[in-house]
Amino acid sequence: MHFVFEKIFVPNNHTFISRELPLSSNRKIHSHKNFEINYVTSGNGRRIIGDHISDFEKGDLVLLGPDLPHCWDLQNSDHNESPTAIVTHFDENVFNSDFLKIPELKQVELLLKQANNGIRFKVKNDVEIHQILLEMVKTDGLEYYIKLLKLFEFLIKIEDREQLSNPTNKTLTFSKNVDKIDKVYEYVFLNIKEGINLDEASAVLNMAPSSFCRFFKKKTGLTFMEYVKNVKVGIATKLLAETDKQIAEICYESGYNNLANFNLYFKARMGKTPSNYRKNFRR
Repeated sequence: MHFVFEKIFVPNNHTFISRELPLSSNRKIHSHKNFEINYVTSGNGRRIIGDHISDFEKGDLVLLGPDLPHCWDLQNSDHNESPTAIVTHFDENVFNSDFLKIPELKQVELLLKQANNGIRFKVKNDVEIHQILLEMVKTDGLEYYIKLLKLFEFLIKIEDREQLSNPTNKTLTFSKNVDKIDKVYEYVFLNIKEGINLDEASAVLNMAPSSFCRFFKKKTGLTFMEYVKNVKVGIATKLLAETDKQIAEICYESGYNNLANFNLYFKARMGKTPSNYRKNFRR
């Protein structure tokens, strides 16, 4: 598996930064303190955001909040076209609370709160959004700020959205241990189909299993196995909604080796059986 991601951080003396970047391989899951807007202009593969795994392709547009682990896994790229993305980062404090309280920006404030779990905006070759993002690459200062607000004007009007990651209850000390948590997330995503082993996961951080479990729960608000189950269900919901694969096949692709256990946990987590979830989703 080849992970791809941009390595951009907003400098202390800058509020925004935007680049059009090649999607390169051999990178790892990461997170940062800034908001991110990621628009894929060419290429396809799998996207990992928090405990969510799904496919991406040209035109994929997501908004990510601070400290949300993510990466893009490039697959089956067209050798005639280099995979690229336009990536915009802006400081988590760029819209101060007083500014967002004006009525005209309340929807922007809500959108930024939702971005803590990642939002995919379902658009098809949106020329206007693409053009604004291209212009943001070439501008800075006040003009950049104006174009960012213009972009949000388009985003808040898109009703077809998908929340990606399940919420986690991050503690105040989460950011101090984000590199360690990211290593655990990476282990889970690399091994979810083959099977997750607590001893192996603990060894990633050189911890005993009991210490590892306490650490993970304290830093994320979830037990390690709750997190793993969320990842599995996230994979399953995507496959149920977007493919015609048999439920038994989806069970194994999402990391379960027992159909009964898969059905039981899926219903407990989603409130309905996998078959009913698929029927309701496609109505």
